[in-house]
Amino acid sequence: MNPSLRVLIVDDHPLFREGLCSLLKRLAPQACLTQTSSIDDALTHAPDRFDLVLMDLHLPGTEGLDGLLRMKAHYESAAVVIISGDESPVTIRSAIQQGASGYIPKRTDVNVTIQALQLVLAHGVYLPPEAMLVRPADTPPPPSSPIEPLSERQRAVLRGLLQGKPNKVIAADLGLAEGTIKAHLWAVYQVLGVQNRAQAMYRAHELNLFGALGPERTTL
Repeated sequence: MNPSLRVLIVDDHPLFREGLCSLLKRLAPQACLTQTSSIDDALTHAPDRFDLVLMDLHLPGTEGLDGLLRMKAHYESAAVVIISGDESPVTIRSAIQQGASGYIPKRTDVNVTIQALQLVLAHGVYLPPEAMLVRPADTPPPPSSPIEPLSERQRAVLRGLLQGKPNKVIAADLGLAEGTIKAHLWAVYQVLGVQNRAQAMYRAHELNLFGALGPERTTL
């Protein structure tokens, strides 16, 4: 684990923030931890200040996914993980679709939470079991060979999606226009038989695509 890991914790309950700090010290003893109780305070830091943001979903002064969207827009290079008492599969799917790198219910076991954060820091996306209870009704059965029809470029775009990156970050990583990324994503959705990011994420978990995609390539 990177000893210089920089983490921002955003929650309006001081005791819960302290609990997260203790957990993070187990994960990365030398991590630099910053706490705040509101989105407005969280956004006063420099955009490149943190590697990981852990935030409650329902904070004072925010509605729905507003807080997540603001944090994602400000901390584009950080992994943003929701830690919330809201366990609605619909809420979880919506958060992932809007770019969250993970969703951890607050009642999650400490060891599971550490494993979830390890997955996120390895550029994966964590989905809790609750998220899999309700599958989108319009999601068709998975194809028999989901990866084979994809080009190397499309696999790179899918890999970026599964890492929770927004389109413009994927575009910057690959040196492509954002419109080109959208076109590649449309092709990926067609191959996977899905209609959006959230469904693609669920399909990836169903088919274990994280391993099938292999490591990132430096050139494509």
